[in-house]
Amino acid sequence: MAAPDNPSTDARSPGSLSVVGRLASGAFETFVKITSDGSVTAYNGHVDLGTGIRTALGQIVAEELDVSFARVVVVLGDTAVVPNQGATIASETIQISAVPLRKAAAQARQYLIARAAERLEVTVADLGIEDGLIRGQDNRSVSYGELISDDTIRLELSDDVVVKDVSTHTIVGQSVPRVDLPAKATGELVYVHDMRLPGMLHGRVVRPPYAGVDAGPFVGTSLIAVDEASVRDTPGLVAVVRIGDFVGVVAEREENAIKAAARLKVSWRPMPTLPDLGELATALRANPSTPRTLIDKGDVDGAIAAAAKPMARTYVWPYQMHGSIGPSCAVADYQHSAVRVWSGTQNPHMLRSDLALLIERPEAEVDVVRMEAAGCYGRNCADDVTADALLLSRAVGRPVRVQLTREQEHAWEPKGTGQLMDVNGGLNADGSVAAYDFATRYPSNGAPTLALLLTGRIAPEPAVFEMGDRTAIPPYDYDHLRVVAHDMPPIVRASWFRGVSALPNTFAHESYIDELADEAGVDPIEYRLHYLKDSRAVDLVKAVAERAGWKPRPVWQEKEAEGDVVRGRGFAYALYVHSKFPGYGAAWSAWIADVAVNKATGDVSVTRVVAGQDSGLMINPKGVRHQIHGNVIQSTSRALMEEVSFDRASVIAREWGAYPIIKFPDVPKIDVLMLPRQDQAPLGVGESASVPSAAAIANAIYDATGVRFRELPFTPERILRGLHGDVPTAPEALPAPQLAPAIDKWQNPFAGRRNVLATAAALCAAVFGIGAAVLPWRAIAPIARPDASVSQGAD
Repeated sequence: MAAPDNPSTDARSPGSLSVVGRLASGAFETFVKITSDGSVTAYNGHVDLGTGIRTALGQIVAEELDVSFARVVVVLGDTAVVPNQGATIASETIQISAVPLRKAAAQARQYLIARAAERLEVTVADLGIEDGLIRGQDNRSVSYGELISDDTIRLELSDDVVVKDVSTHTIVGQSVPRVDLPAKATGELVYVHDMRLPGMLHGRVVRPPYAGVDAGPFVGTSLIAVDEASVRDTPGLVAVVRIGDFVGVVAEREENAIKAAARLKVSWRPMPTLPDLGELATALRANPSTPRTLIDKGDVDGAIAAAAKPMARTYVWPYQMHGSIGPSCAVADYQHSAVRVWSGTQNPHMLRSDLALLIERPEAEVDVVRMEAAGCYGRNCADDVTADALLLSRAVGRPVRVQLTREQEHAWEPKGTGQLMDVNGGLNADGSVAAYDFATRYPSNGAPTLALLLTGRIAPEPAVFEMGDRTAIPPYDYDHLRVVAHDMPPIVRASWFRGVSALPNTFAHESYIDELADEAGVDPIEYRLHYLKDSRAVDLVKAVAERAGWKPRPVWQEKEAEGDVVRGRGFAYALYVHSKFPGYGAAWSAWIADVAVNKATGDVSVTRVVAGQDSGLMINPKGVRHQIHGNVIQSTSRALMEEVSFDRASVIAREWGAYPIIKFPDVPKIDVLMLPRQDQAPLGVGESASVPSAAAIANAIYDATGVRFRELPFTPERILRGLHGDVPTAPEALPAPQLAPAIDKWQNPFAGRRNVLATAAALCAAVFGIGAAVLPWRAIAPIARPDASVSQGAD
C-alpha cells in the first residue's frame, strides 16, 4: 500500500511522506506532506476570505498528526500544488473540503506510528506521540523526520481512516489566534494590490456601455471603433488592445494608464433596454422560468380552499452588491513556456480553466496564485480583472497589473440577485396552519468570466442555474406543503452572494410564520416550536429566547413611544441548507433583534442582536464567534440600506453615495450564544448567521410599529410610506384559545445533571409564560428556561 519511491532519483531533496488522492486521469493531488526535517505542509483547494479557515485547517492537521500547531503550514488556492476542490462557496470548507485533509493527517500519523513500532520492536499500543516525537514506555523515541529519513513515501488516501475521538482533542476546539493577521498588520506582501514584478507594466480597461449585462447578441459585438490617436500623446503608453468588445490600455506607469483609459475615444452601437427593475416584482414574475417542484406533501390546494383564514403574501428581495471596499486587482505574466497570474479569486481552479480557454493554452500551463484581496463573500470582479490582466500581458509580452475603478467594480460585479417569493396558505379555525404553498424566483447563475464574453470565446447565452432552492423548504413540519423553485436565467449579471437564495427564502418563511402566529393570537416563538421537530433546533430556539429575555406576546400591542421613537423585537430561525439540492445543512442559527424606529424620519436602528448558533464541533471557537459577528454586521447592512439601482440600460449605482453600507456607529450590540456541541460533526459557519437576519429585523419593525414590511431594504423612505399609508390595525385574533394545562420542562441536552439552584431558576422562569395564549389543538408550553450550562459556550 505505502512504499518509498526510489530515493536516489534526487539525492539533494529531503525525504518526505505525502498523502495523496488519485484522480481519474491517474495523476495525484497532495493533501499532506511531512519532510525529514519535521516540517508539515497541508494543501487545500479552498481559499481564506477572512473567515479564518487557514488557521482552522492548520488546527485540524496538527491535531490528527500530533504535532504542534506552529509546525503546520497551510497552502491554499495555488493551482500548481493544491487539490481541485471547487470554488470556495456554500460554507463548505470545514464541513466538506476539510474531511480528506483530516483523514490524510490521521493516515500519516497511523503509518508513522506503525513504522515506529516496527523500529522500536514494541506494539503500537505501547507508544505515545508528542509534537511528532514517538516515545515508548522504555523512553526510547524516534521522530517523524527520522522515520522518513531519505525515503520518498507516498500514501494513497483511504476513505476508511479512523480519526481521533473528540474527547482526545487538545488543539481542535481551542481558540487559536488567526495566523494571517500579523502579516496584514505589519504591512507584509499579502494583498494582490501590492504585488509587483520586475518589468511590470500597468493596464486599465474600458468597459462597454451595457454595464452589468452579460447576455444577449450585443455582448461582444457592440464595439464600432477605437480612436488610438486620442491617446497617442500619453507619456509611456505601450499599447491599446482591442479584441471584440474588450478594450484595454497599457502604460509604463499606473497614472498614465488611468489617463489613457479616461481619454480613449471609443464608439459603441446603441444598447437594448432592460426590463424595468424599478418594478422588481413585475420584472421577476415576467422573466421566463421553468418550475421545479421540490416537495409536494398532503393536499395543499384542498387545504387552502378549506382554510378559515386564507393568507396570500408576496415578499421581495432587492438586487444587492458584494460591496468590496477595494476594487478588484490582478497581476498576470504571460510567457510562452508558462502563464502565471496573481489573483484575489474565490475560485482558483475554475478561473484556471477559464483563463486556459481564453488564451487557448492547456490548463497545465496556467498557474493561478491566490493572494488576499478585498472581501466579497461571493463572486465580485476578481476573476474578471485577472482575465483582463492576462489579455494585456499577452499583448505586450510583459507582466501587467490591472486594477478596476470603483465605478467599474460597482457596475460590473455580478450582483446578488433580486428574488421574489410568493406564499399562499392560511389558518384553520382552530389556529393551526392550513397549508404552506411556496414559490421562489431567483434569476442568477455563475456569471461567466467577462473577458470570455467580450472577446467572443464563449457565446453570451444566459445559462440557467438551479440556485433558488437553498433553504426553500421551510424548517417547519406542515401537514400540507408544496415548494416550487422557478429556475430562470439572469436579467442582469448575477451570481452567488453570501447566503445565496437561503437568506431571501428565509425572509419569506420567517415573516410568514410570524404573521400566522399573530393572526392566531399565539406568541411567535411558541407557535414555531409546535411545528419545529428538529431537537437541536428546539434547543437553540429556547436557549436564544432565554438569553434575550424574551417575553411572550400572543397579540400585538401598540408600543409606548419615546418621543418619535418606538421600539420592538423580532425573532427568526433558520437551518442554512446549501449546495446542490437537496443539499447539506450547515449551522443552525437564530436571531432576536431589537430595533428602534423613528416614526417621524423613518430611520430604523438595530440596537441589539442576540445571535445563537449550533455549529457542531467548533474547530476554533473564537473564529466561529468572529464569523457570527461579521454575518450580523453585513446582513444588518443589507436589510436596512442596500439596494442596487438601475435605469433601462445598465447599473446606475456606481459609487458609495448611491450604494451606502453600514457605518461603525450604526453597528448593533451583538450578543453571541454558541451552543457547545463538540461531540457532533463540524458544520459550515461562514453564512448561517446571516440567514435569519432580515426576517428578525422585519418582525421587530412590526412589533414596534404594527406594520408589516415585506420588501427590503427597510429604508426611511419605505418605512415612511408604510407608516403613512394604509396602516393595518392590530389583527383580529381567532376565538380565545385555552390555556396550557401543564408546563413543559426543557431537558437541557448539554448538562449531565442540574444543580438545585439551576432547577429552581428554570421552574420559576417557566411560569412567566403561563398566561400566554396557546392553541386549542395543542397546548404549547411556554418557553422553559434552559439550564445554565447551555450558556457555557456563549461568547
